[in-house]
Amino acid sequence: MLKVIVCGATGYTGLEILKLLIKHPKVEISAISAKIDKPENIADIFPELKGKLDMLCEEKSIPDLIKTGAKVVFLALPHRVSMEFAPHFLKAGIKTIDLSADYRLKDAGVYEEHYGKGHTSTEYLGSSVYALPELYRNKIKQAQLIANPGCYPTASILSLAPLLSKMAGSINDITIDAKTGASGAGRKAALVFNFAEVAENMWAYKIGTHQHSPEINQELSVIAKKDIKALFVPHLVPMKRGILITTYASLSKTPSVSEVVKLYKDFYKKETFVRVYDEGKFPQTKDVYDSNFCDIGIAVSQNKVVIISCIDNLIKGASGQAVQNMNIISGFDETLGLI
Repeated sequence: MLKVIVCGATGYTGLEILKLLIKHPKVEISAISAKIDKPENIADIFPELKGKLDMLCEEKSIPDLIKTGAKVVFLALPHRVSMEFAPHFLKAGIKTIDLSADYRLKDAGVYEEHYGKGHTSTEYLGSSVYALPELYRNKIKQAQLIANPGCYPTASILSLAPLLSKMAGSINDITIDAKTGASGAGRKAALVFNFAEVAENMWAYKIGTHQHSPEINQELSVIAKKDIKALFVPHLVPMKRGILITTYASLSKTPSVSEVVKLYKDFYKKETFVRVYDEGKFPQTKDVYDSNFCDIGIAVSQNKVVIISCIDNLIKGASGQAVQNMNIISGFDETLGLI
């Protein structure tokens, strides 16, 4: 059995990782840790785990976590915090899957600009692997440090990768209109996420300045082999979880919708977790709820290719993708614990 550690077990992504690992046939959870007032059984914190996981959750020291003999650690920690933990595990030879943004951006200056803190372990930025399995599986297999992609970037990049891989020269501009549920902001308390603020309401925020914008553009540029500056416009919508993204790509020469659908189906034909819909059909957030799937539908209107993509922000956008990456680096079937 593969022994694993989960740090940040009391957050939304931490909980989802635990739920996935509990049913994984080849994994043993050796320790869980979180910043918590006092030690408490994880099943008392999350009653849905009663009868499934009986384990004490406390703020364990890194040396104590390393002593468990785990081979993989999940860092379900806030941005700017993971980089304080990751080097210790890496030096101990423990493969590290980081769900924060701390190792996604290759430019430390861009990281500081968007996350408000200078990077404290830049020596690992060059060796971290941006771990979107559908695009970088071979690199992930050899990785010691997994930079698990963000939720918005996962849906955005998967929605554009086939188009950019084949038609980048024809694309004039890209607009990504994204909508997410409230769990995307994490489990912290904040007035803006109170029920009375979120219910029956919807708003756009951080237009063109969201911290996921450079992550999206970094990876789209790699795929396109040219500089891509997509306009990213996120919105908060009154639901618990899920992301729906509508991407508009303006092309100098507009292909037919059947041509684009075929391109996408061919591109993802071997990918279990990406489902491309037939022409005229489009995904909804409920189609991917509590799953590791990314569903994609395509339309062509005027000179634009319009791509609709949906994921569960806590699963394919975070914890499910992290487990998918664990499977890859461990040599397991990629779908174990996820289907």
